[in-house]
Amino acid sequence: MTYGEQIPVRTRREIEQMREAGRHVAEILLELREIAKPGVKTIDFHRAAEKKIEQRGIASSFVGYGPGGLPPYPATICVSVNDEIVHGIPGSRVLAKGDILSLDFGIHTGGFHGDSAFTMPIGEVSEQAADLIVVTKECLYLGIEQMVPGKRLSDIGHAIEKRATGAGYSVVRQFVGHGIGRKMHEPPQIPNYGRPGRGPRLLPGMVFAIEPMVNVGTEKVRMLDDEWTAVTADGELSGHFEHTVLITENGPEVLTRVEGSH
Repeated sequence: MTYGEQIPVRTRREIEQMREAGRHVAEILLELREIAKPGVKTIDFHRAAEKKIEQRGIASSFVGYGPGGLPPYPATICVSVNDEIVHGIPGSRVLAKGDILSLDFGIHTGGFHGDSAFTMPIGEVSEQAADLIVVTKECLYLGIEQMVPGKRLSDIGHAIEKRATGAGYSVVRQFVGHGIGRKMHEPPQIPNYGRPGRGPRLLPGMVFAIEPMVNVGTEKVRMLDDEWTAVTADGELSGHFEHTVLITENGPEVLTRVEGSH
């Protein structure tokens, strides 16, 4: 890949706005986790998130989003189940014991966005599903550990890929992490794979959304007819974790984490 685009470095005021956006995301996701049980429909997460957004006087980053000619996304949250990797559209599907559920959520306030995601079990799940969730979360935090001044951009994806493949899983290549700020997706793209020591040096004030997507089987992706939902090509399980993270002089600061969240 190329690294031609300028990576924004945030001012103190912008960072405070991004902390505020991240706090809203973290708190709402923590509340949504409480309704994730067998018998709940995926549309229920959209309805609950919509109400919480309205109550807080903030705005959804997802509703109406349609980059690259895609149809506008119709919901406040992406709800993906089992083999759905990302961007699942909430609907009539009912969660069942043994499913794994991924929630991906973003808002904007004060002109800045926050974005986060996690995967969780619904009731008791298989040993493989439980391990996938643990490993994918570890991938996220190993990537975040690389977000220190002086490291290279590709060090993030290398750390993620090393952990995932070391556990026998594959890393999705079609979707990547990204810069975030005044827009939900900003430069640079951050693949969850690759050789270390490449790309721009990381600087204090850069803010990235780090989001490993890890599959039990093949890394290959199949798109559903809704043009948004990405599923594993072989029908195997997929996990997804994401945080919005600020690089500081003292290391990474996770903006989308509050006490009790992922």
